[in-house]
Amino acid sequence: QVQVVESGGGSVQVGGSMKLSCTASGYRWNYCGMFWFRQVPGEEKRLVAHIIDDRDISMPGFGDRFTASVDKSKNTIYLQMNSLETEDTAVYVCAAGVPTRDSCFNYFGQGTQVTVTS
Repeated sequence: QVQVVESGGGSVQVGGSMKLSCTASGYRWNYCGMFWFRQVPGEEKRLVAHIIDDRDISMPGFGDRFTASVDKSKNTIYLQMNSLETEDTAVYVCAAGVPTRDSCFNYFGQGTQVTVTS
């Protein structure tokens, strides 16, 4: 059974930085990869980063202030967030994908709250 746990959230002022971590236990790295999403109440969950390996990381719309990285030996991914803005306030959720017959199934963590204050 895969278990996903995020850490590193909290409160930070505008312009500050924060680094999140996510570890997937019971997980064997595969082509599905791991993900960072963020969730704002009342809005759709938004993809922040999809990490296949350290040379294959996509961050649609987040590549200027955010950096994702991975330590596959630890089944851990990271999200470094710089120059934070109040609009970045959200629950950041990690997921670990495993192959199924037709696609990938994601195991999600509980999420970690990031609050950016002005």
